Amino acid sequence: MNYNIRGENLEVTPALKSYVEKKVSKMERYFDTTPTADVHVKMQVHNSESSIEVTIPMPQLVLRAEEEHADMYAAIDLVVEKLERQIRKHKTKVNRKFRQEGSVKYMFKDNIEDLNEEIATGELGNEEFPEEEVDEYEIVRKKRFNLKPMDTEEAILQMDMLGHAFFVFSNAVNGDTNVVYRRRDGKYGLIEPE
Repeated sequence: MNYNIRGENLEVTPALKSYVEKKVSKMERYFDTTPTADVHVKMQVHNSESSIEVTIPMPQLVLRAEEEHADMYAAIDLVVEKLERQIRKHKTKVNRKFRQEGSVKYMFKDNIEDLNEEIATGELGNEEFPEEEVDEYEIVRKKRFNLKPMDTEEAILQMDMLGHAFFVFSNAVNGDTNVVYRRRDGKYGLIEPE
């Protein structure tokens, strides 16, 4: 894995860099072969609260987690635990459907359950967004990405792993661009073109 570690309002010391690389590299035990992926780590400090965000884009999967804690080392530990839960969740749910060689299923070892005895707990929350009066609409961030062909269930799991409220994907069945989203009642919705 190639590490890209940067800090905001924080100097990334060799000790911090070494600790991040040591902790994140332990996730390699979940894979059959060491993944050739870039690991993007952003550490920052605001008002004595440390936060870390880790993103690992891979060919058929994106692992992403963020955590906050008063101590940066504790935040690193928490974010790695969250990434490990994502891998276990992905292994146990999505991969039941994909049996062909070369699929995401074959990226992971078969004995993940033996590696970690912990049971992943659901961290899905229903966030209520405050209603605000808006006079002007300002776009503060733009993202560009490739739409990967997948089915609806895989798109929902990708959305949950990223912690987003919606996910845009290319439907593997018909090639249309679709959107899955989390409803306020905790269920999921699908938007398809007519």
